[in-house]
Amino acid sequence: MSSNPSHLGADSGRTPAMPRRVLVTGGAGFIGSHLSERLLARGDAVTVVDDLSTGRRSNLPSAHTGLRFIEADLGEALRAFGRGETFDEIYHLAAAVGVKLVMSEPIRSVETNIEQTSALLRFAAVTRTPTLIASSSEVYGKSSKSPFSEDDDAVYGPTTVGRWSYACSKAIDEYLALAYHRQRGVPTVIVRFFNTVGPRQVGDYGMVLPRFVEAALQGAALTVYGEGTATRCFCDVRDVVELLPRLMAVESAERCRGRVFNVGSDKPVSIRELADRVIRVTGSASTVRFIPYREAYPEGFEDLQQRQPDLRRLRGAVAFEPKIPLEQTIQDVASFIAGRSEVRG
Repeated sequence: MSSNPSHLGADSGRTPAMPRRVLVTGGAGFIGSHLSERLLARGDAVTVVDDLSTGRRSNLPSAHTGLRFIEADLGEALRAFGRGETFDEIYHLAAAVGVKLVMSEPIRSVETNIEQTSALLRFAAVTRTPTLIASSSEVYGKSSKSPFSEDDDAVYGPTTVGRWSYACSKAIDEYLALAYHRQRGVPTVIVRFFNTVGPRQVGDYGMVLPRFVEAALQGAALTVYGEGTATRCFCDVRDVVELLPRLMAVESAERCRGRVFNVGSDKPVSIRELADRVIRVTGSASTVRFIPYREAYPEGFEDLQQRQPDLRRLRGAVAFEPKIPLEQTIQDVASFIAGRSEVRG
């Protein structure tokens, strides 16, 4: 699919016969690939930029007339686009993800999150393209308030504890996006994801559900850090990607642009309960093994006992309710992991 320099972004000059042109950064990743599929299904012309550092080309269709895939560093791709390459919408999901990756490669994580977002917003500012910025519930830090509301204060640990570098970098991304909205007129929407889960997610970077499912399928013990009493709210990625284009829709502009939204489920599940559900749904004979955090992460690691979103703002804007139950998600993650194992075998 070739670019069309004469086609302006932000819906300028687009007719019903012309597909919406959309850029998805990190579009070969877990959430990004599901979103790219959703956008292709509605008839968009989708450009995916991904350096495949954590994403996989196999997450995307091998051949689709509406898809253009560019394997490149985002900053390099944006410079190569130049002023003639414009889009109607941008979804910025390129980021360093996962606690394990953040702890093992803090320089890469911080620089990736801040530098790529800054480059993306400068690009979007040229034509004031509507842009969705993916943030994280990590932004709330270690606040003891529950549930988390978008305007709550953030509470971080000291800079000597690397755990908080990711939270700070995503907060900077939000500051940048809101500043570009106010000063440069870029229509931005910020979403804070809360434990998005589903097929294509891998446990390589510390993601708990695929890690549990893979262990259960192998009959190995499911490793729970601490006592397993910490709670999280898990939302299926397919529910999430149905929501994102609605937040970007022209009819939602007045309610959504220039605002921050929690995105996820608000039904808490303890990590121990999650392990038990995975064992039950997969029919595994696995057991649960508890280990202290100090054995899993560097000294000084801090974790939150709860992370539950207040979804009132989101529901007021687009009436969102997750539909896919956690048991179905577990089954689908198990099928995905089993399928990957068969391919490798």
